[in-house]
Amino acid sequence: MTGRVLVAYGSTNGSTARIAETVAGVLREAGLAAEARPAGSVPGVTPYDAVVVGGALYAGRWQKDARRFVRRHRRALTGRPVWFFSSGPLDPSASERDIPPEAGVRRAMDRVDAREHITFGGCLEEGAKGRIAGLILRDGKGGDFRDFPAIETWAAGIAAELTAR
Repeated sequence: MTGRVLVAYGSTNGSTARIAETVAGVLREAGLAAEARPAGSVPGVTPYDAVVVGGALYAGRWQKDARRFVRRHRRALTGRPVWFFSSGPLDPSASERDIPPEAGVRRAMDRVDAREHITFGGCLEEGAKGRIAGLILRDGKGGDFRDFPAIETWAAGIAAELTAR
C-alpha cells in the first residue's frame, strides 16, 4: 500500500469541507498521503488506496455531490477500504450519542461495503447559502456543533487501521 487516501466531501457552505480537511490532516500526520477534495471534482479513485466520503445532511439526505460521488465511483470504491461520515445536526446530539446513517447513506454503505459511518455535528452560520439555511438561521437554530477532538479521534482510528497493514 502506498498510503494514498482521498477524503471526498459534499459541502454547500464549507462546514463539511472543514471536517474533511481535518480528517485529511490527521491522516497526513500519521504518515499517509491524504488529500481532501470536493466530491464533484474527483475524476476517479483508482490512484487511492483508501477513501473517506463525507456529506452534509440537508433535510435528512446527504449533500448531492457526496451522493453522486458514491454512485459514480461505486465499482472502484468496492474492494478498497472506505469510510463514511455525515455532518448536520445543529445541536449537541452527535457528541452525546451515536447517530446512525440516514437510509440513503446506509444503502450507499452497503453497496460499497463501507467499514464505518459516523455523524458529526454541523455548522450553520450567518451568510450560509440557501433559502432553508436562511430560515433556520432566522429561527435562531444555527451555530457550530462540530466536535473537532471527536473528528480527530475518529480519523486517528482510520490512520491506525491503514498503517497497521
